[in-house]
Amino acid sequence: MKIFYAFLILGLGTTSVAFSQEPKPKTPLKHPSWIMKSNIYEVNVRQYTPEGTLNAFAKHLDRLKNMGVGTLWFMPLNPISKLDRKGSLGSYYAVSDYTAVNPEFGTMQDWKNVVKTIHAKGMKVIIDWVPNHTGADNKWIYSHPDFYVKDKDGKPAVAYDWTDTRQLDYKNEVMQDSMIAAMKYWIDSSDIDGFRCDVAWNVPGSFWKKCTDTLRKVKQIFMLAEGDNPYLAENGFDAVYPWKMFQMMKKVAKGERPAFALDSVKMEYDSTFPPNTIQMYFTSNHDENSWNSADFGTFPGMSHTPFAIFSQTMAQSVPLIYSGQEEPILRAIKFFDKDTMEFKRLGREKFYSALLNLRQNTPALSADASFKKIKAGDANAVYAYVREKSGKKVLVILNLSDKEQTLKLTDKSLYGHPFNLFTGSPEQVSGKEWHMEPWGYAVYGYE
Repeated sequence: MKIFYAFLILGLGTTSVAFSQEPKPKTPLKHPSWIMKSNIYEVNVRQYTPEGTLNAFAKHLDRLKNMGVGTLWFMPLNPISKLDRKGSLGSYYAVSDYTAVNPEFGTMQDWKNVVKTIHAKGMKVIIDWVPNHTGADNKWIYSHPDFYVKDKDGKPAVAYDWTDTRQLDYKNEVMQDSMIAAMKYWIDSSDIDGFRCDVAWNVPGSFWKKCTDTLRKVKQIFMLAEGDNPYLAENGFDAVYPWKMFQMMKKVAKGERPAFALDSVKMEYDSTFPPNTIQMYFTSNHDENSWNSADFGTFPGMSHTPFAIFSQTMAQSVPLIYSGQEEPILRAIKFFDKDTMEFKRLGREKFYSALLNLRQNTPALSADASFKKIKAGDANAVYAYVREKSGKKVLVILNLSDKEQTLKLTDKSLYGHPFNLFTGSPEQVSGKEWHMEPWGYAVYGYE
């Protein structure tokens, strides 16, 4: 069976260019060892501080390190096109120059200094990369007009319906090589540890295979795809987006589906992706925050907490926290204009710190640790599971409903000496009956 995907181009008309990708054998993927117990924190430089600069953001590094952040993902650092710009500052994803730093953020030397500081603190760095399209006045438009798909008037076509961008033509192999060279530049010049690739789902698998093979000859990088198609993992990506799971999480949070509906999504994922493919679980990111109100809208009130724990503790995953979730900032951050975040309360910092540090300090939450669903109560509302590796285990119990639930664990493997992650106290959990409040949760480690 072939997997088909297409470039969707909107100029004055619509052009569709289809590609096909033969499925590859589902062999286990080999990931950088550091990502397995790590996590990702997405950095919105523009909005993070009043200054909106890299140097101003760097003042938060000690706080983020102490919170347990392992990997920092920076939204695109490149200059933004001025032609057809949206809002006063434009979209990060309308790149005008792939090998330069947005002067609003600082200089290339500022960036190199920030990377060195991050590495010195024991954290990793990935940058957002925009391979599907460029900004409307990217320098390639003038120096290499053949790098672009053309509209009916022979001009670079608008990518999808993003009017501030232009669609790159992946039939052009010189363009492909130029894109890989630009990505390699950032590894060579600033020693980054990988890429999050925007709209990866609209770029051919043959390119991704060539790209990842080339870049990994330079450094064993981590590759995260914005997309949920198996061909991405089959062609070099370590991790993908769990869009189907995220959609099901939202339905469960609204009471539209039972808690056990999450299982069918996991089973589909396990059967279609190469073994060990990582999914980046989240309750928010820059897109969801800007356009769909996650997490403050999608998981309002107390419902956010159990789903955040779910995203932090699931199997074959790396968890994401978006800028400001630790505050929490309960509004949609503007995308095209200045809208400074404030970090004053840090009301969720201890919560996230407990989960992030637990993941880093126990093999039981490693991306490749085993997963076993267990019965702890009404399957319509209660979702419980055990993660285990190297003799260590973590028990997670979540009430994914707005009603109090009665719990009882009978699995003898759960006897031992469990301690509650959030209270730090030992508790006996097996062989007894107790109640969990609406949207309640418990996470237990075993000594």
